[in-house]
Amino acid sequence: MRTMDEGDKKGETGKLVPQVEPSHYLRKEYDSKGRFISYWHQINELMELEPRSILEIGIGNGLTSNYLKGRGLNVATMDIDERLNPDKVGSILDIPFPDGSFEVVACFEVLEHLPYEDFPKALSEIQRVSSRYAVLSLPDLTRVYRFDIQIPKIGELKMLIPLPRLRPPKHVFDGEHYWEIGKAGYPLHKVMSEMRSAGFEIKKTYRVFEIPWHRFFVLEVAKR
Repeated sequence: MRTMDEGDKKGETGKLVPQVEPSHYLRKEYDSKGRFISYWHQINELMELEPRSILEIGIGNGLTSNYLKGRGLNVATMDIDERLNPDKVGSILDIPFPDGSFEVVACFEVLEHLPYEDFPKALSEIQRVSSRYAVLSLPDLTRVYRFDIQIPKIGELKMLIPLPRLRPPKHVFDGEHYWEIGKAGYPLHKVMSEMRSAGFEIKKTYRVFEIPWHRFFVLEVAKR
C-alpha cells in the first residue's frame, strides 16, 4: 500500500491505495525458499500463542491465514485492496474493529509500505484492536555474516553476526518501501522505541537465518 500524497502527489491527501496488482503475489519469484521459511515463522509464532482469535493485516497471497484456518484457528483478514478478497477491507491507520477485538494481531512485511510518519499511528491502531499480542515482521537491512557450523556431538550451530556501518545507506523509495531498519534514520532502537510508545512490551525480536532481512517482533499489549 502507499499514500497517494507521498508517491505520485495525486488524489486525496493521506488516502491509502494498493501499490501492486494482485498478480504480484502469484509470481514464481515471489515465493522464494527464504520467504517460505519466513511463512513458517509467521505460522509458528502465531500458533505458539494459542490465540482464540487472530486478525491478519495484509493478506498477501493468503498462505498464512489459509493454513491457520485449516488448522481450526479463528482468523480474520483485513487489507486495503478489495481485489485480494479479505474478510474486511480497511486501512491500518483506521482499523474498522472495536478495541480489543482480537487476541493477536499479525502484520507481516506491511508497515514499511507506509511513510515512517504514519508508523506510530499504525502501531497504535494495532495495539488498540489487540487484547494480548501482536506479531510483526519488518525488513532489516543491517549487514550480517551468516555462520552455519556442524559441531560433532553438539549439532548444528547457526549464527548471524551483525556488521554495523559507520554510515548507514540512505533509503530511496522504490515504489513499495518507504523505509527499512538499518537504513539512515531508521535504526533498530528507534523502531523499538516507537513500539513501546504505542503501548507494547517487546517479548522478543530476531532475524530469520535463511532470509535475514526479515526481522520478527513478538509484542505484548502493556497493561491498560
